[in-house]
Amino acid sequence: MNPLAATLTVRLGASAANLALLEDGVWTRYPWPEILVRAQNTAERLLDDGVTRVGLVGEPTAELVSAIIGSFLAGAAVSILPGPVRGAEAAQWARNTLNRFGGIGVQRVLSQGSYLERLTEVADTSPVIDLVGVAHAQRSTPFVAPDADAPVAVLQGTAGSTGLPRTVQIPPAAMLANLTGINERTGVTADTVGCSWLPLYHDMGLSFLMSGAVAGVEVWQAPTSAFQSSPFRWLNWLTESRATCTAAPNMAYGMIGKYARRVTGIDLSSLRFALNGGEPVDCELTERFAAEMSRFGFSANALAPSYGLAESTCAVTVPAPGVGMLVDETVFRTDAGTSPRRHVVLGGPVAGMEVRIEPHDHAAVEVTDREVGEVVIRGTSMMSGYLGGEPLGAEEWFHTGDLGYFIDGGLVVCGRAKEIITVAGRNVFPAEVEQVAAQVPGVREGAVVAVGVGEGSIRPSLVIAAEFRGPDEAGARTRVIQQVASGCGVVPADVVFVKPGALPRTSSGKLRRFEVKRTLVADWV
Repeated sequence: MNPLAATLTVRLGASAANLALLEDGVWTRYPWPEILVRAQNTAERLLDDGVTRVGLVGEPTAELVSAIIGSFLAGAAVSILPGPVRGAEAAQWARNTLNRFGGIGVQRVLSQGSYLERLTEVADTSPVIDLVGVAHAQRSTPFVAPDADAPVAVLQGTAGSTGLPRTVQIPPAAMLANLTGINERTGVTADTVGCSWLPLYHDMGLSFLMSGAVAGVEVWQAPTSAFQSSPFRWLNWLTESRATCTAAPNMAYGMIGKYARRVTGIDLSSLRFALNGGEPVDCELTERFAAEMSRFGFSANALAPSYGLAESTCAVTVPAPGVGMLVDETVFRTDAGTSPRRHVVLGGPVAGMEVRIEPHDHAAVEVTDREVGEVVIRGTSMMSGYLGGEPLGAEEWFHTGDLGYFIDGGLVVCGRAKEIITVAGRNVFPAEVEQVAAQVPGVREGAVVAVGVGEGSIRPSLVIAAEFRGPDEAGARTRVIQQVASGCGVVPADVVFVKPGALPRTSSGKLRRFEVKRTLVADWV
């Protein structure tokens, strides 16, 4: 039995805790030993059918969670894909989903409910199986796991926000190492209660759930769609569960902080660890969340900005509990004078991981008095390689493409090398331009993209695309140009406003920067 499967079998079988799932607006508790039985039934079906690659689509039900664990028990690689977004054509979504699964060699697709119906309608050669009939809770004979180790536990798609998406292969031992490292760093104990609405098709959402499973502690898991329909319900779930830890991307903390006046009747005093990851962390928005939520018992010391990527299973650096959000303040010099720069410190490497900074041609401009370079990683949590690509050696360093530096032992990430914008000989980090532009009234936070156009020409330029809602586009465009020029030392050549929701995003909600850039470059030319 592979190490991940062995650990899950022991911990879940002996756990007295529950997996709580939000079903039709009501929390239903499933004892972890029951989830294990359901997983064993799923594993047995996969082994009988000779399946080595499994595709899953659906809401976080007892059957779906059990199928994830069951795939690990069977030594099969699991790939989880999202359901259709609002406004999508159902048949086209179903065909695209089955094609994506087919492209990575999935032999069986398991789903349920409306997802199953849509997939079944268009399925031809690849069978789509109902999870309800596979991951049931009755078992009369012991489960016999395969003796051989499994080469891959998870086939995880990269976000595709900065380029073409690829499929990462995560071995069972790497996943177990990362989950264990997360639990050790965050101080998980028997009384830990996790609460999450993150999608299980995303590495952060899957790791949050599975770290709780590996520890055998209580986990409350809500569908992402429930958060999307009413984001403030997250606070109610944290209150009801008495959660001690949670995780969310920066946009969630920013949204709650910005509209905190709507919040009443919650209690966040139990929360001791609130991980912020998956996208660049905005200092001001996160600080605002902490300040606004303090009246409901939230401690700013619980804030935990972290760094991770799919290629390392999930987590790379995570701060220790109780440290709170540390900010490194530097000075950025422009022709117009000086302006401060604030970068979040993302903690130190989790157990088994190493991080170093290597020199990079486009690194040392934006951050004064800091040794900026490319973030390079290796360790026990690393992928074995991209599907169809060259394997990644155990001792091989992986170049992330992110730019950063160390300060007092903590990692700071300030941009991506491939996204650096060079204008008039000056290198600019898009994230900083975007944060400044988002301060203009009417510009939607988290819906701004700064790109460089005309690279290689005699006049490369900065162009900003942003979702905007307001009566005075011309005035807002002028203010964006002024604020970016003052705060970042570069004058945008153009600011393009689009209606809310128009900027393309990945399935996990990240902006597709390269797609935006392609469109802007085409229009610019």
